[in-house]
Amino acid sequence: MLKNLLKIKFPTTVRYMSSSRCRPSPIRVGISLAFGKYLFVTNTISSGVLMLLGDCLQQEIEYQNKKLTKRYDYGRLNRMFLIGLAFGSINHYFYIWMAKIMPDRSKKTARRKLILDQIIMSPLCIIIFFYGMGLMESKSLPECTKELKSKFWDVYVMDFFLCAPSQFINFYYVPVKYQVFYVNAIALVYSMFLSYFKHN
Repeated sequence: MLKNLLKIKFPTTVRYMSSSRCRPSPIRVGISLAFGKYLFVTNTISSGVLMLLGDCLQQEIEYQNKKLTKRYDYGRLNRMFLIGLAFGSINHYFYIWMAKIMPDRSKKTARRKLILDQIIMSPLCIIIFFYGMGLMESKSLPECTKELKSKFWDVYVMDFFLCAPSQFINFYYVPVKYQVFYVNAIALVYSMFLSYFKHN
């Protein structure tokens, strides 16, 4: 009986596997390109756009508080956007340089990067901001220098308290290719303060 059962042939089913690969989603491809091949463009444009948005929010606050007679000064928005582009491109190369000389992601390295950021990038960005904005407003170099001297320390102290904690998180937890984008997101609030110090 058992021998007869073993001799019974059951029909076999054949499964056909597709040899074509699954196509990745357009969103995944876009993110891969934005933070890969086009990382410089992503860092630069996102910085400009978020700087513009920060100023837009600051202008809205000023308008609601009756400090502006017109809701938006588009020349001012354009200038903030251009300065944001400059910040994004400078940060892009600075962060890559830091990652090359300090590749590990320890707390000690994060502290070192934070110190470098505060003694090099923060003052540099503040100087670029006041001279760049001033020159685009048709101010002379002595006028830009005078404004920088009168506002530098207020902006630098604000930068330290706002950016230092977030930068430590950035350098310790965030992969290098996302670090400038992370900073740009934080800079939305920072740009509101910059706009306030610049225009008030």
